Amino acid sequence: MLSIAVIGAGRIGQIHAANLAARAAEVGDVRLAGISDALEDAAGALAGRLDAPVLSLKEALEGNSSDAVLIASPTDTHADFIERAARAGKAVFCEKPVDLSSDRIERVMEVVKGTGTVVFIGFNRRFDPNFASLKARIDQGRVGAVELVTILSRDPSPPPVSYIARSGGLFRDMMIHDLDMARFLLGEEPIEVHAVGSSLVDPAIGEAGDVDTAAVLLKTASGRICQISNSRRATYGYDQRVEVHGALGLIRAGNQHETTVELATGEGITADPVQNFFLERYAAAYRLELAAFIAAATGQGAPKPDLEDGLRAQRLADAATEAVRTGLPVRL
Repeated sequence: MLSIAVIGAGRIGQIHAANLAARAAEVGDVRLAGISDALEDAAGALAGRLDAPVLSLKEALEGNSSDAVLIASPTDTHADFIERAARAGKAVFCEKPVDLSSDRIERVMEVVKGTGTVVFIGFNRRFDPNFASLKARIDQGRVGAVELVTILSRDPSPPPVSYIARSGGLFRDMMIHDLDMARFLLGEEPIEVHAVGSSLVDPAIGEAGDVDTAAVLLKTASGRICQISNSRRATYGYDQRVEVHGALGLIRAGNQHETTVELATGEGITADPVQNFFLERYAAAYRLELAAFIAAATGQGAPKPDLEDGLRAQRLADAATEAVRTGLPVRL
């Protein structure tokens, strides 16, 4: 049985810890070893709710109470925590991004390479049943050779400006999920990045040096193109859509609504709103990525996405940030 300690009792840490506890009860192949957080009250509240012990950071990263760690702490702690856990011989599940610096990620990779431990990066959207099914059909050749990928990702409302200031910017924080999906679906590495960005939702975001509305074009060596659209505001809910056009046809995955009920009257056809945010939209993806990590940590599969995936997505985010700054395309 794999014992996993969770580091971080915030929103995403709560999701992962609850999924771990549920899997422990239902499947029995994993154990929630404990909760650690810089805020003792937060750790205590989550641990109490899940009947798990509170662990110090040193215990979680280096102690004998767990075989693995799930890192859901703030981004600026990820690189250090991965290295410490890897040196202690623990398997690691780390939320994205690995770090806001590509150079720092490369140094983490060197440390991990020396330990030989498993490191899994939480690009959860690969595990969404809809997107995973779409990818499987692409791989089966159902739309032929991929030519154009379109990814739409829009949040219902912007985060606080206090978060924006330390997030690394929209491309490294929000769009990095879409950049990973672009690589996942294109089947080739992008070599050219075009990007534009504006502050249209909240002027304070622009004053903090970031954008809240952006579009990116990626191009691969063979000429395949991906277009990504991001906004920090969608008045109709959490907008998550993907479309892939190929030589033989088109395949797409649409938004998930609160229910599948539709009402048709003389005034038209109406449907319930789309799900409000990522907690609901990607609930299944979080459970499935946890299962993939457990399999990798117990020698039943390769850790994918891994640190290399984290680095490549970060380099694309860096390139998009630079393209907005200069107004010029960036070649990789």
